[in-house]
Formats: sequence, C-alpha cells, structure tokens
Amino acid sequence: MTTTNSFIDKISNEQTAQLPAIEFRGEIRIVDNERDIAAACKRLAEEPVIGFDTETRPSFRPGVTFRVSLLQLSTPEVCYLFRLNKIPLAKPILQLLENARVLKIGADVAGDLRSLRQIRHFRDEGFVDLQAIAPQWGIEEKSLRKLSAIVLGQRVSKAQRLSNWEAATLTDKQRIYAATDAWVCIRIYDKLLHTPKKKKRP
Repeated sequence: MTTTNSFIDKISNEQTAQLPAIEFRGEIRIVDNERDIAAACKRLAEEPVIGFDTETRPSFRPGVTFRVSLLQLSTPEVCYLFRLNKIPLAKPILQLLENARVLKIGADVAGDLRSLRQIRHFRDEGFVDLQAIAPQWGIEEKSLRKLSAIVLGQRVSKAQRLSNWEAATLTDKQRIYAATDAWVCIRIYDKLLHTPKKKKRP
C-alpha cells in the first residue's frame, strides 16, 4: 500500500501527450467463431477481476450509428476480443456480464452496457466504473486516457479509436489498442486500491 496519495485532480492534454505510452504486452486472443466463445468465457470466469471495454465502428454521417463491433474482456495476462459483428452475444458472454463474483472494471461502463443491450437484454452485475470511483481519490478527470495519465503516469493512445472495427481482419495496431483499453482498467483499479483515498475537506 502506498502511504500517500499524490494524485493530481486534473491534467491537460499537453501534459498527457508528453507522457510515455502504455500498451498491453500480453496474449491477445480473437474470438470470431461461435465454437470458441464458451472456452474463453470459462477462462475469464476464473478471474476475480477483469478489464472491460467495447468498440463500435465509427459513423461519419449524421444520424447513422452502428452496433457494437467488439467486446474486450481482459485478465492481467490475456485479453479476449469478442468480434460481435461476426459472433452472437451468446449465453456464456451474458452469464459473465451477469456474474457478480467477477468484478468487471471499465470507464463509462453505462455507455458500453447500453450499447450491448441494443443487441440483447441482460442484467449486469459486478461492474465497477472508474469514472464513478476516481473522485474518492481526488481525481476529477473522466476519460480513460487522463485517468491512466494521473494514476499510472502513462498515456493510453487513442490513435485507432476511429478505425474500422468491422474490418475483415483487425490490424495489429487495432488489436493492441483494443486490448490495452480493457487491460489498463485493471491496472488503474489496482493502483487506486493500493493508494489512500483523499480525505474530504471539512
């Protein structure tokens, strides 16, 4: 446990850009065949804490939106990329999202869950939103990029955010970007838990 909390409350885009980049160096497994879903979810369900994120193909036309293309669920060592444009939001995935024993850490969790519910309805359990808990440590930033900058001292690249998540094959850069977004949530959460919360001013 860190004995002091030296987190700043805010960080500028310029300060963030000067920090070293952080990226996932573990194994990335693409799940784009229905037969592989159950085994991936079984492995993830063995973890007490996993990182959570989604990606959606960007629309550059007003009024046009796409369904979620990708669901990322990550352990500290392995990140699974579920290609929801190629596979269904199947029962094993829903059971994981409804499992209160597996903590799923994300940023703007409500937005991601709303998007997933447009495919299939489920009752989410066991989610922790970094945006909601960060103020307890005196952090006022909301974006994952800035939360990572403040808590870990490293920035999350956003270069691939507007790439095509429904491409026939994801590029290496897309895979690393998507995996990092989910995995870094666990890193941030772990660092927060090992740092004292900010005392409220009387």
